[in-house]
Amino acid sequence: MFQLIAGPCVIESEEMVLSIAEIMKQITDELHIPYTFKASFDKANRTSISSFRGPGIDEGLRILKKVKDTYSLPICTDIHEPWQAEKAAEVADILQIPAFLCRQTDLLVAAAKTGKCINIKKAQFLAPWDMKNCVEKVRQAGNDNVMLCERGTSFGYNTLVVDMTGLRVMKDFGVPVIFDATHSVQKPGGNGTSTGGNRQYVEYLAKAAVSVGADGLFMETHPTPDEAKSDGPNMVPLGEMKELLQKLIKVYNAVQ
Repeated sequence: MFQLIAGPCVIESEEMVLSIAEIMKQITDELHIPYTFKASFDKANRTSISSFRGPGIDEGLRILKKVKDTYSLPICTDIHEPWQAEKAAEVADILQIPAFLCRQTDLLVAAAKTGKCINIKKAQFLAPWDMKNCVEKVRQAGNDNVMLCERGTSFGYNTLVVDMTGLRVMKDFGVPVIFDATHSVQKPGGNGTSTGGNRQYVEYLAKAAVSVGADGLFMETHPTPDEAKSDGPNMVPLGEMKELLQKLIKVYNAVQ
């Protein structure tokens, strides 16, 4: 079965995060999907200086640890600076490298040295074959536990497109490849001071990724995406996640 990394874009509150984690655990346990809870303690690359970034590393990791301890879930969170790696690794099972930072050698090496699984998001401006260099930076730092994550490629202004053959290219590096179905439907900066998106296409891109052999899916979800403080236009409503995952399981079983 494909693995799933999912949760809200950013930690908005402890109560919200725990509620999403509880529901997602129930769904994935019922569907027998290996599940990792994801949320960011800081969104350092928001469009506007006034955009909500999150609670910060100390409070954010406290909340993520509560999720981990309460529901026995592995945790994924992203880091933006090398000094954050060791601290985040005290809680997180997967350290995620944001797409814009995937070539930052010091960040990759610091993450690698924690010994944790490293999920590197492919930059919107890089070709799939360019990601081999990112993998090698982690491996040369002594960590073979690395994944790559496709999240779309820049296609003109405020638009992304997904080349599904890129997933196969990256799988040839001998690493698991995750498909980020929600960030791939973003319209970066498309709302002027925030990012837009087309969440109605998440299902179709996710189905395509599963059909070409993606090892896992990354999806952001929220009880009320239109009220979310980050990435609302591209997030999957929490109430629709179970039905979506059931459809994706059918695709997965059909192509095996």
